[in-house]
Amino acid sequence: MRPGGQPNLQQLMKQAQKMQQQIADAQTELAEAEVTGTAGGGLVTATLSGTGEVLSVKIDPKAVDADDVETLEDLVVAALRNGTEAVRALTEEKMGPVSGGMGGLGLPGF
Repeated sequence: MRPGGQPNLQQLMKQAQKMQQQIADAQTELAEAEVTGTAGGGLVTATLSGTGEVLSVKIDPKAVDADDVETLEDLVVAALRNGTEAVRALTEEKMGPVSGGMGGLGLPGF
């Protein structure tokens, strides 16, 4: 802070640029990351990108029962949900330190 309680605009700009680079770096890491969600003790596995895109679904043949398709459907949904939760956790891990720093700029509401 400068005398009179005014923030140093140049310092704020440097902090904003640094934060912008940190966000870009975190987004790149997320785009390159892969997470796995499982269900049924590993009978169904879903692989998602760090941005949440479903990349693959693997189903163990033991999970396939023509007389009980609903259970397999539930396992697929559960694996996708588990993977989505892993994406959220990874996003929070990568973006949390960056977005948590907004208060350091001295901007109201951040």
